[in-house]
Amino acid sequence: MKSPVPFCSRLSIEEQRFWVNTLSEALPEEKILLFSELSESERASVEVAIVANPEPLELLALPNLIWVQSVWAGVERMIKELPTASFNIARMIDPNLSKTMSEAVLAWVLYLHRDMPAYMRQQKEANWHQHFVSQPEQRRVGVLGLGELGQVCAKRLLSNDFDVCGWSRSQKEIEGVECYSGEEGFKKVISQSDIIVILLPSTPDTNGLINFETVKIMKPGAQIINFGRGPIIEEEALLYGLNTGALKHAVLDVFDREPLPRSHAFWTYPNVTVLPHISAPTSPDTASVIVAKNIRAYRNLKMLPECIDTKKGY
Repeated sequence: MKSPVPFCSRLSIEEQRFWVNTLSEALPEEKILLFSELSESERASVEVAIVANPEPLELLALPNLIWVQSVWAGVERMIKELPTASFNIARMIDPNLSKTMSEAVLAWVLYLHRDMPAYMRQQKEANWHQHFVSQPEQRRVGVLGLGELGQVCAKRLLSNDFDVCGWSRSQKEIEGVECYSGEEGFKKVISQSDIIVILLPSTPDTNGLINFETVKIMKPGAQIINFGRGPIIEEEALLYGLNTGALKHAVLDVFDREPLPRSHAFWTYPNVTVLPHISAPTSPDTASVIVAKNIRAYRNLKMLPECIDTKKGY
Protein backbone atom coordinates (compact mmCIF):
# COMPACT_ATOMS: atom_id res chain seq x y z
CA MET A 1 0.00 0.00 0.00
CA LYS A 2 1.35 3.43 -0.96
CA SER A 3 2.23 5.88 1.75
CA PRO A 4 0.38 9.21 1.54
CA VAL A 5 2.08 12.33 0.19
CA PRO A 6 1.73 15.32 2.51
CA PHE A 7 1.78 18.92 1.32
CA CYS A 8 3.83 20.86 3.87
CA SER A 9 3.69 24.63 3.72
CA ARG A 10 3.34 27.90 5.60
CA LEU A 11 1.01 29.30 2.96
CA SER A 12 -2.52 30.23 4.02
CA ILE A 13 -4.88 27.31 4.46
CA GLU A 14 -6.80 28.40 1.35
CA GLU A 15 -3.62 28.38 -0.74
CA GLN A 16 -2.60 25.01 0.67
CA ARG A 17 -5.95 23.45 -0.22
CA PHE A 18 -5.72 24.92 -3.71
CA TRP A 19 -2.33 23.27 -4.16
CA VAL A 20 -3.57 19.94 -2.79
CA ASN A 21 -6.51 19.98 -5.20
CA THR A 22 -4.32 20.90 -8.19
CA LEU A 23 -1.73 18.26 -7.33
CA SER A 24 -4.43 15.64 -6.76
CA GLU A 25 -5.80 16.26 -10.25
CA ALA A 26 -2.32 15.71 -11.71
CA LEU A 27 -1.69 12.65 -9.49
CA PRO A 28 -5.06 10.93 -9.00
CA GLU A 29 -3.37 7.67 -8.01
CA GLU A 30 -1.77 9.30 -4.96
CA LYS A 31 -3.28 10.29 -1.63
CA ILE A 32 -2.19 13.91 -1.21
CA LEU A 33 -3.09 15.51 2.12
CA LEU A 34 -2.33 18.53 4.21
CA PHE A 35 0.25 17.67 6.85
CA SER A 36 -2.33 18.32 9.57
CA GLU A 37 -4.55 15.60 8.10
CA LEU A 38 -1.98 12.81 8.52
CA SER A 39 -2.45 10.24 11.26
CA GLU A 40 0.50 9.17 13.41
CA SER A 41 0.89 5.92 11.49
CA GLU A 42 0.71 7.77 8.18
CA ARG A 43 3.45 10.17 9.29
CA ALA A 44 5.70 7.20 10.00
CA SER A 45 5.12 5.76 6.52
CA VAL A 46 5.71 8.91 4.44
CA GLU A 47 8.59 8.62 1.96
CA VAL A 48 8.02 11.73 -0.17
CA ALA A 49 6.51 15.12 0.62
CA ILE A 50 5.61 18.12 -1.53
CA VAL A 51 6.64 21.43 0.00
CA ALA A 52 6.23 25.18 -0.39
CA ASN A 53 8.11 27.09 2.29
CA PRO A 54 7.53 24.23 4.79
CA GLU A 55 7.46 24.39 8.56
CA PRO A 56 10.70 22.57 9.61
CA LEU A 57 9.05 20.73 12.50
CA GLU A 58 6.58 19.14 10.11
CA LEU A 59 9.32 17.59 8.00
CA LEU A 60 11.20 16.47 11.10
CA ALA A 61 8.02 14.68 12.21
CA LEU A 62 8.32 12.37 9.17
CA PRO A 63 10.98 9.85 10.34
CA ASN A 64 11.18 7.85 7.10
CA LEU A 65 11.14 10.76 4.67
CA ILE A 66 13.45 10.07 1.71
CA TRP A 67 12.99 13.20 -0.39
CA VAL A 68 10.93 16.34 -0.76
CA GLN A 69 9.75 18.04 -3.92
CA SER A 70 9.61 21.83 -3.66
CA VAL A 71 7.11 23.65 -5.86
CA TRP A 72 9.36 26.73 -5.61
CA ALA A 73 12.63 27.15 -7.50
CA GLY A 74 14.31 28.63 -4.41
CA VAL A 75 15.00 26.33 -1.47
CA GLU A 76 17.55 28.42 0.46
CA ARG A 77 15.28 28.97 3.44
CA MET A 78 14.63 25.24 3.82
CA ILE A 79 18.36 24.50 3.73
CA LYS A 80 19.05 27.19 6.32
CA GLU A 81 16.32 25.96 8.66
CA LEU A 82 17.19 22.26 8.22
CA PRO A 83 21.01 22.21 7.87
CA THR A 84 21.32 18.58 8.98
CA ALA A 85 18.31 17.15 7.12
CA SER A 86 18.75 13.51 6.15
CA PHE A 87 16.35 13.69 3.18
CA ASN A 88 17.04 14.85 -0.39
CA ILE A 89 15.61 18.12 -1.73
CA ALA A 90 14.43 18.59 -5.31
CA ARG A 91 13.69 22.16 -6.33
CA MET A 92 11.21 23.07 -9.05
CA ILE A 93 12.78 23.02 -12.50
CA ASP A 94 10.05 24.23 -14.82
CA PRO A 95 10.71 25.44 -18.39
CA ASN A 96 7.71 27.72 -17.94
CA LEU A 97 9.54 29.35 -15.00
CA SER A 98 12.51 30.13 -17.23
CA LYS A 99 10.21 31.67 -19.83
CA THR A 100 8.45 33.78 -17.19
CA MET A 101 11.74 34.94 -15.69
CA SER A 102 13.20 35.85 -19.08
CA GLU A 103 10.07 37.89 -19.81
CA ALA A 104 10.53 39.78 -16.53
CA VAL A 105 14.23 40.33 -17.16
CA LEU A 106 13.57 41.72 -20.64
CA ALA A 107 10.73 43.93 -19.38
CA TRP A 108 12.79 45.55 -16.62
CA VAL A 109 15.95 45.83 -18.70
CA LEU A 110 13.84 47.76 -21.22
CA TYR A 111 12.42 49.84 -18.35
CA LEU A 112 15.94 50.95 -17.47
CA HIS A 113 17.19 51.07 -21.05
CA ARG A 114 14.42 53.50 -22.04
CA ASP A 115 14.93 55.56 -18.85
CA MET A 116 11.42 55.03 -17.52
CA PRO A 117 12.33 56.09 -13.93
CA ALA A 118 13.26 59.54 -15.24
CA TYR A 119 9.88 59.90 -16.98
CA MET A 120 8.10 58.77 -13.81
CA ARG A 121 9.82 61.57 -11.90
CA GLN A 122 9.06 64.09 -14.67
CA GLN A 123 5.37 63.22 -14.61
CA LYS A 124 5.19 64.13 -10.91
CA GLU A 125 6.74 67.50 -11.80
CA ALA A 126 4.64 68.04 -14.96
CA ASN A 127 7.97 68.27 -16.76
CA TRP A 128 7.87 67.69 -20.54
CA HIS A 129 11.40 66.65 -21.51
CA GLN A 130 12.58 64.04 -23.98
CA HIS A 131 15.72 61.99 -23.36
CA PHE A 132 18.13 60.59 -25.92
CA VAL A 133 17.49 56.89 -26.66
CA SER A 134 20.50 54.59 -27.06
CA GLN A 135 20.30 51.56 -29.30
CA PRO A 136 20.19 48.14 -27.57
CA GLU A 137 23.49 47.25 -29.27
CA GLN A 138 25.08 50.12 -27.34
CA ARG A 139 23.83 48.84 -23.98
CA ARG A 140 25.88 46.10 -22.28
CA VAL A 141 23.83 43.89 -19.95
CA GLY A 142 25.71 41.66 -17.52
CA VAL A 143 23.88 38.58 -16.22
CA LEU A 144 25.20 37.26 -12.90
CA GLY A 145 24.24 33.59 -12.70
CA LEU A 146 24.22 31.45 -15.82
CA GLY A 147 22.28 28.45 -14.61
CA GLU A 148 19.16 27.32 -16.46
CA LEU A 149 17.29 30.56 -15.72
CA GLY A 150 20.27 32.77 -16.46
CA GLN A 151 21.02 31.14 -19.80
CA VAL A 152 17.44 31.54 -21.02
CA CYS A 153 17.42 35.17 -19.89
CA ALA A 154 20.77 35.92 -21.57
CA LYS A 155 19.53 34.46 -24.85
CA ARG A 156 16.31 36.47 -24.69
CA LEU A 157 18.26 39.69 -24.16
CA LEU A 158 20.56 38.74 -27.02
CA SER A 159 17.57 38.15 -29.33
CA ASN A 160 16.47 41.71 -28.54
CA ASP A 161 19.84 43.05 -29.74
CA PHE A 162 21.44 43.86 -26.36
CA ASP A 163 25.19 43.38 -25.92
CA VAL A 164 25.18 40.55 -23.35
CA CYS A 165 27.88 39.17 -21.09
CA GLY A 166 27.54 36.85 -18.14
CA TRP A 167 29.27 35.43 -15.09
CA SER A 168 28.95 32.17 -13.20
CA ARG A 169 31.07 30.21 -10.72
CA SER A 170 31.86 27.57 -13.34
CA GLN A 171 32.66 28.54 -16.92
CA LYS A 172 29.73 28.41 -19.33
CA GLU A 173 29.54 28.67 -23.11
CA ILE A 174 26.58 30.50 -24.69
CA GLU A 175 26.70 31.45 -28.35
CA GLY A 176 26.78 35.22 -28.74
CA VAL A 177 27.35 35.87 -25.01
CA GLU A 178 30.74 36.67 -23.49
CA CYS A 179 30.90 34.28 -20.54
CA TYR A 180 33.22 34.71 -17.57
CA SER A 181 33.94 32.87 -14.34
CA GLY A 182 36.13 33.33 -11.29
CA GLU A 183 36.96 36.49 -9.36
CA GLU A 184 38.61 38.32 -12.25
CA GLY A 185 35.76 37.42 -14.56
CA PHE A 186 33.27 38.80 -12.05
CA LYS A 187 35.16 42.10 -11.89
CA LYS A 188 35.19 42.32 -15.69
CA VAL A 189 31.42 41.84 -15.96
CA ILE A 190 30.44 44.35 -13.27
CA SER A 191 32.96 46.95 -14.44
CA GLN A 192 31.79 46.78 -18.08
CA SER A 193 28.00 46.46 -17.70
CA ASP A 194 25.51 49.30 -18.03
CA ILE A 195 22.79 47.11 -16.51
CA ILE A 196 23.54 44.23 -14.12
CA VAL A 197 20.93 41.48 -13.76
CA ILE A 198 21.34 39.28 -10.67
CA LEU A 199 19.94 35.74 -10.98
CA LEU A 200 22.14 34.00 -8.40
CA PRO A 201 20.93 31.80 -5.53
CA SER A 202 21.67 32.76 -1.93
CA THR A 203 24.72 30.80 -0.78
CA PRO A 204 27.70 31.51 1.51
CA ASP A 205 29.66 32.39 -1.65
CA THR A 206 27.09 34.77 -3.15
CA ASN A 207 25.76 36.55 -0.06
CA GLY A 208 27.22 40.04 0.10
CA LEU A 209 28.67 39.72 -3.41
CA ILE A 210 27.49 43.25 -4.17
CA ASN A 211 29.24 45.24 -1.45
CA PHE A 212 31.12 48.52 -0.96
CA GLU A 213 34.19 47.26 -2.81
CA THR A 214 32.30 45.87 -5.80
CA VAL A 215 30.09 48.96 -6.07
CA LYS A 216 33.25 51.05 -6.38
CA ILE A 217 34.44 49.13 -9.46
CA MET A 218 31.11 49.16 -11.29
CA LYS A 219 30.75 51.24 -14.42
CA PRO A 220 29.75 54.81 -13.44
CA GLY A 221 25.98 55.17 -13.70
CA ALA A 222 25.38 51.41 -13.79
CA GLN A 223 21.91 50.12 -12.95
CA ILE A 224 21.01 46.92 -11.08
CA ILE A 225 18.14 44.45 -11.30
CA ASN A 226 18.03 41.90 -8.48
CA PHE A 227 15.81 38.90 -9.27
CA GLY A 228 18.06 36.49 -7.34
CA ARG A 229 17.97 36.74 -3.55
CA GLY A 230 18.07 39.72 -1.17
CA PRO A 231 21.25 38.84 0.79
CA ILE A 232 23.36 38.99 -2.40
CA ILE A 233 23.28 42.80 -2.13
CA GLU A 234 24.51 44.61 0.97
CA GLU A 235 21.80 47.24 1.36
CA GLU A 236 24.08 49.92 2.83
CA ALA A 237 26.50 49.49 -0.07
CA LEU A 238 23.67 49.85 -2.58
CA LEU A 239 22.40 53.02 -0.92
CA TYR A 240 25.96 54.36 -0.83
CA GLY A 241 26.25 53.78 -4.59
CA LEU A 242 22.90 55.45 -5.27
CA ASN A 243 23.62 58.40 -2.95
CA THR A 244 27.01 59.13 -4.50
CA GLY A 245 25.73 58.77 -8.06
CA ALA A 246 27.98 55.78 -8.74
CA LEU A 247 24.78 53.84 -9.42
CA LYS A 248 21.81 55.29 -11.27
CA HIS A 249 18.89 53.03 -10.35
CA ALA A 250 18.05 49.68 -8.77
CA VAL A 251 15.06 47.43 -9.48
CA LEU A 252 14.64 45.13 -6.47
CA ASP A 253 12.29 42.16 -6.38
CA VAL A 254 13.90 40.27 -3.47
CA PHE A 255 14.95 41.40 0.00
CA ASP A 256 16.58 40.24 3.23
CA ARG A 257 13.16 40.42 4.87
CA GLU A 258 9.93 39.73 3.02
CA PRO A 259 7.46 41.34 2.97
CA LEU A 260 9.66 44.42 2.96
CA PRO A 261 8.88 46.39 6.19
CA ARG A 262 6.76 49.49 5.59
CA SER A 263 9.40 51.61 7.33
CA HIS A 264 12.22 50.53 4.99
CA ALA A 265 14.02 53.29 3.10
CA PHE A 266 13.64 51.51 -0.24
CA TRP A 267 9.89 52.26 -0.38
CA THR A 268 10.40 55.99 -0.77
CA TYR A 269 13.90 56.16 -2.22
CA PRO A 270 13.70 57.98 -5.58
CA ASN A 271 16.19 55.74 -7.41
CA VAL A 272 14.80 52.39 -6.27
CA THR A 273 11.91 50.45 -7.80
CA VAL A 274 10.39 48.00 -5.30
CA LEU A 275 8.62 44.87 -6.55
CA PRO A 276 6.87 42.33 -4.24
CA HIS A 277 8.79 39.21 -5.38
CA ILE A 278 6.87 38.81 -8.63
CA SER A 279 9.55 38.27 -11.27
CA ALA A 280 8.88 34.54 -11.81
CA PRO A 281 5.92 33.13 -9.87
CA THR A 282 5.36 29.38 -10.00
CA SER A 283 2.46 28.23 -12.16
CA PRO A 284 0.54 25.57 -10.19
CA ASP A 285 -0.68 23.96 -13.43
CA THR A 286 2.73 23.41 -15.00
CA ALA A 287 4.45 22.74 -11.67
CA SER A 288 1.93 20.01 -10.82
CA VAL A 289 2.70 18.19 -14.07
CA ILE A 290 6.42 18.19 -13.19
CA VAL A 291 5.74 17.04 -9.62
CA ALA A 292 3.56 14.22 -10.95
CA LYS A 293 6.28 13.08 -13.35
CA ASN A 294 8.91 13.04 -10.59
CA ILE A 295 6.76 11.18 -8.09
CA ARG A 296 5.71 8.57 -10.66
CA ALA A 297 9.36 7.97 -11.55
CA TYR A 298 10.08 7.40 -7.88
CA ARG A 299 7.10 5.10 -7.30
CA ASN A 300 7.66 3.02 -10.43
CA LEU A 301 11.44 3.05 -10.79
CA LYS A 302 12.70 4.19 -7.37
CA MET A 303 14.38 7.01 -9.28
CA LEU A 304 14.89 10.37 -7.58
CA PRO A 305 14.76 13.61 -9.57
CA GLU A 306 17.83 15.84 -9.69
CA CYS A 307 18.41 16.98 -6.11
CA ILE A 308 20.40 19.93 -4.82
CA ASP A 309 23.81 19.89 -3.20
CA THR A 310 23.01 21.25 0.25
CA LYS A 311 26.62 22.35 0.78
CA LYS A 312 26.55 24.50 -2.35
CA GLY A 313 22.93 25.57 -1.79
CA TYR A 314 21.77 24.75 -5.33
